[in-house]
Amino acid sequence: SLPAASGLAEMGAHWIHGPSPGNPVFCLASRYGLLGPEAAREENQQVEAGGHPPMPSVTYGSSGKVLSPEAVQEARDLFYALLASTRAFQGSQEPPWPSVGQYVRAEIARTVPTMAGGQDDARRLQLAVLAACLKLECCISGTHSMDLVALEPFGEYVSLPGLDCTFPGGYSSLSERLLSDLPEGTVLLNKAVKTIRWQGSFREEGDDARVFPVRVECEDGDAFLADHVIVTVPLGFLKEHHQEFFQPPLPERKAQAIRHLGFGTNNKIFLEFEQPFWEPQQQLLEVVWEDESPLDEPSTDLEANWFKKLIGFVLSAPPSRPRHGHVLCGFIAGKESEHMERLSDAEVLSAMTRVLRTMTGNPSLPAPRSVLRSRWHSAPYTRGSYSYVAVGSSGHDIDVLAQPLPEDPRDPRPLQLLFAGEATHRTFYSTTHGALLSGWREAERLNQLLQAPSPR
Repeated sequence: SLPAASGLAEMGAHWIHGPSPGNPVFCLASRYGLLGPEAAREENQQVEAGGHPPMPSVTYGSSGKVLSPEAVQEARDLFYALLASTRAFQGSQEPPWPSVGQYVRAEIARTVPTMAGGQDDARRLQLAVLAACLKLECCISGTHSMDLVALEPFGEYVSLPGLDCTFPGGYSSLSERLLSDLPEGTVLLNKAVKTIRWQGSFREEGDDARVFPVRVECEDGDAFLADHVIVTVPLGFLKEHHQEFFQPPLPERKAQAIRHLGFGTNNKIFLEFEQPFWEPQQQLLEVVWEDESPLDEPSTDLEANWFKKLIGFVLSAPPSRPRHGHVLCGFIAGKESEHMERLSDAEVLSAMTRVLRTMTGNPSLPAPRSVLRSRWHSAPYTRGSYSYVAVGSSGHDIDVLAQPLPEDPRDPRPLQLLFAGEATHRTFYSTTHGALLSGWREAERLNQLLQAPSPR
């Protein structure tokens, strides 16, 4: 991997979102001593950033110059005020629009009137920044367009207080730590599961005494018998395979929740440079295409315009440790992000070089010396990044997805299939803390069952 913060690049989860006592990932990381001294500070845990943490940033415009921070901030404040106002529609029988995108655009059209003949440069810049804000929101929601994200349940998502922070040793330092507490040989890797058979009567060879309801069959031919299985595969995989993955197939209610909930792609593009062209204190380099407006029809020509969906770059190597190389990490979501996955490294590197030369107004800016990117949509067991509540679905679908099977509480063989993962947490979907809590929730369900007195 690329030399970034400590010789690593996070291909998956990046931040602890809302590092404060209510966040179990933060609590574990603190307990294991995996965070830097900054992250653990009391005052950092009290910052209410509403899921949009403030970072020292610079905004480049496509005209090749840095945009006025005041103008950018003004547009951004308007955007976040509009996003905050979506909470009013929670539980509403008739929201004004089906999606967050349509609502935000209608409000922008109402509050940013276009001046006669479109001569007003300030208005035009404001619209361009608002278009960039919508793209950032697509990355946060893991969606192609905010027009796909349902308006009414949007406010159910809960942001925890705290200034988002990263793991100095990488996110995997937490899972390695958790794994090291388990007995040797508990976790088997490279065991792709082909089929989960449930509601069955399976016996071990040569042991007729014990009958199991579940048989997990792997691609390599191995099989495991069980009373209970906790399924944590991503929603993207379930969307594609749930019909053949479970035998018998899931009940229609569960299948419908899988179909209706949203699951999209958010990818990273790491660029490594010989020398930085940015100031060390700048942690975020934002990109605004000045001719864009959220009120225009989006371009459908991915080939020509995919790179315009890029929201910008975060500084990946802390200025205090430049010996690890100068690395920027770009973020891009949606169909454009999926198109990027199909390009070669050379094509991505050349497009990123063009973007940076355009933005900095420096046609001879040296190209990055290497590129590394995630490809979450092409990954066969994920098929995207994380979930959102799509138009046509609701928070109730998340709860339906989380419901164990069989559905009948009187079934003599309860909790054969349990479901966990970020897409099963109603208020923390799309986060690692949501995923962790959902796993604890299902473990607790089994604890309760195993501790209960036998019904006989």
